Amino acid sequence: MKVGFIGLGAMGSAMASNLISAGHAVTVWNRSPEAAEPLVSLGAKFARTADRAAQGDAVLSMLANDQAVRDVMLDGGLLDAMDPGTVHVNHATISVALAKELAQAHADRGLAYVAAPVFGRPDVAAAGKLNMLVAGNPGVISRIRPLLDAMAAAIWPMGEEPTHANVVKIAGNFMLGAAIESMAEAGALVEAHGVSPADFLGMLTQTLFAAPAYKVYAPLIAGQRFKPAGFALPLGYKDISLALAAGDAARVPLPFASVLRDSLLETLAQGDPEVDWSAMSQTARRRANLTAT
Repeated sequence: MKVGFIGLGAMGSAMASNLISAGHAVTVWNRSPEAAEPLVSLGAKFARTADRAAQGDAVLSMLANDQAVRDVMLDGGLLDAMDPGTVHVNHATISVALAKELAQAHADRGLAYVAAPVFGRPDVAAAGKLNMLVAGNPGVISRIRPLLDAMAAAIWPMGEEPTHANVVKIAGNFMLGAAIESMAEAGALVEAHGVSPADFLGMLTQTLFAAPAYKVYAPLIAGQRFKPAGFALPLGYKDISLALAAGDAARVPLPFASVLRDSLLETLAQGDPEVDWSAMSQTARRRANLTAT
């Protein structure tokens, strides 16, 4: 298929590379053009403007946050430049409010739209093993299924309303944050009593919590290894804030999400935004007056 890919951060670049490997004709665009160079070396075409990438069977976008999506897709006029026959697949984690606005904006223009946020860090994306949430018209999804299969190990349908995929993604990231915070606090507790956090978390991730989320983050917390960031701290803060906003909109109290937001903000206040969001375990240790490792 002939596709465009918009947004070449760590996740977007990995996803686009799998489309190229699967034999699709991929044109890429990024606000920082140098990010496109590795993909061009793999066979992608480089678009100097976003609208040149929004031609063909589909355009996929993986932008960082609400503002980036708004700047490129809406205010930047990319939707207005798209051919009515082109499907837009939005992989970004965005607010429910913007998700609704985007769905309406596509409908107003007669454009096919699929929301397809993903679970998985950059290494998982590079391996083509993402879990992808997909919501939109089933016929449209069927048309672009070869693209989704090239990037994901599993596709999880969430119905025809695109916003459903977005709120599920937000809720899932809230649960990931809760897992990190619980391991951080529990690790600080055992460490304060002389038990190695590595021994504690190693045991739990092979017994009571033998699940991918715990197995991914426990070694980072135990070893205090937060660079390079698989999921950067500001993105974690953004996503927990999105969960709280979604809760406000539907009058759903999320008291622990407030705890997570405060922990992430406290960690951000330490001044290093380049760390993984599991660095909030350092905040738990500071609260317990434990010396830095």
